[in-house]
Amino acid sequence: MNGPTAPRLARPTTPPVAAAPVPAGSSVSSDVVGPWRGLTLCAAAAALVIGAHALVPMLSVPVLALVLGIVVSTVLRVRPAGARTLARTHLGGAWVAKHGLRTGVVLLGLQLSLPQVLALGWRGLTVVAVTVAATLGGTVLLGRALRLPRATSLLVGTGFAICGAAAVSAMKGAVDPDEDHDDDAAAALALVTIFGSLAIVVLPWLTGILGLGDHRAGLWIGASVQEVAQVVAAAGAVSPAALAVATVTKLARVVLLAPLVACAGVAVTRSRRRAAVAAGRSGAVTTGRRAAPVPLFVVGFLAAVVVRSLGVVPDGVVHVATQTSNVLFAAALFAMGLAVDVRGLVRTGGRVVVLGAASAAVATAVALGAALLLG
Repeated sequence: MNGPTAPRLARPTTPPVAAAPVPAGSSVSSDVVGPWRGLTLCAAAAALVIGAHALVPMLSVPVLALVLGIVVSTVLRVRPAGARTLARTHLGGAWVAKHGLRTGVVLLGLQLSLPQVLALGWRGLTVVAVTVAATLGGTVLLGRALRLPRATSLLVGTGFAICGAAAVSAMKGAVDPDEDHDDDAAAALALVTIFGSLAIVVLPWLTGILGLGDHRAGLWIGASVQEVAQVVAAAGAVSPAALAVATVTKLARVVLLAPLVACAGVAVTRSRRRAAVAAGRSGAVTTGRRAAPVPLFVVGFLAAVVVRSLGVVPDGVVHVATQTSNVLFAAALFAMGLAVDVRGLVRTGGRVVVLGAASAAVATAVALGAALLLG
């Protein structure tokens, strides 16, 4: 929900002689100025978040941006005037949330190199594949048992199985072309933030209790923890050797983002086509947009991975791409946070929280078992 819509002014029956000032609360003002207000606000928020990250590197840029957006949204929704102000930022914010996230995902591909990932060996890659498959599959099955929409289960499952905010954003672009699940995406982002933060404290402690070596500890953390910053924090608390293994393991999970999102996109497109055929037979009219089977930004992500793997991208370009993707993720996740209605999440989010907790538990348990068997 994005707050109340500004009232529309009645059109004059005769053309005015001179242009009159447009009242600030009118829909005309929102349509003309709104995109720039939203873009400006998201850019300012991104600068603030990047600055905070520079001062405290342990702060996750996507997490901080999302939280900031939710806080601003919650504060503005308290009063009608604030809600109207929030509504005027919707056009620009929605544009940033969609295009900023997708561009950020493409640039993320330049940070991945297939030779790096293959260096894990078949045992490490098996740990990653088993954990991802069990986490995503288990989350979708439990979501069905909880009677949650399939898109919600996919958003939560992808966030826990792959790489947190970037994965949720990429999956949303594939399974939610009509943008009906903004609150579910925000809930998924909040859950991976909460449980990933808990993992930073709990997993290093458990590695000591279980007596895991550096290699197995790195495999476990890299295969189960969500955000890259969370993986670095958790594995770094164990040892530098565990951190090295965890980082590469995490990269292997991120590589799986493209095929998972592509498969989900194909499945959703087929489902929508079947629904359209059924509706056509019954005389109903469908209004949803037709989604591409494989989103173009996923193709761009794969192309970026291939280019990086060929070794033709200078380190300076990779550095610029990394910083640019951070800025885009910060702006886009802040925009997503602006669209969150916390009161609505509190009223309807109980089952989603259960799903997120179960998804985190499956990822942690399966990754540990696989690391003990194969690590």
